[in-house]
Amino acid sequence: MSIKVDTPLPDFTAPATSGVTVTLSELAGKKVVLYFYPKDHTPGCTTEGQDFRDMYEQFQAADTLVFGISRDSLRTHENFRAKQGFPFELISDADETLCRLFDVIRQKQLYGKQYEGIERSTFLIDREGVLRREWRKVKVPGHVAEVLAAAQALD
Repeated sequence: MSIKVDTPLPDFTAPATSGVTVTLSELAGKKVVLYFYPKDHTPGCTTEGQDFRDMYEQFQAADTLVFGISRDSLRTHENFRAKQGFPFELISDADETLCRLFDVIRQKQLYGKQYEGIERSTFLIDREGVLRREWRKVKVPGHVAEVLAAAQALD
């Protein structure tokens, strides 16, 4: 099953930091940003998370929830979140259920070795659970401001 813009997303439940379980259907009535990133404590992922953190109040003002998602464990997520002071929860997708649903796993190469990793991607979901925007192959600079503008424009 693959997701498409302007279609409802299938419901999902996933474990997140602070002992929270995130269930999409329970977020109805709010706009939701899901941002997938490769790994906790790495430079690009830290910068992206800090950008979401620094604009978090503006996302709240736009009635938009923010969740970061990677394959890291909840323990690593808790550590990363505390160290960076993220006011939003991080979802652990260790079994890649959400990564596969949103089709963000890609063949990557590092130091000549092939591996499967998360392609930095962001998804904006409306109050009814419909996917409204997607950003793939995200470059961090300026990205969060673009997502915020899209969330503010969506109502």
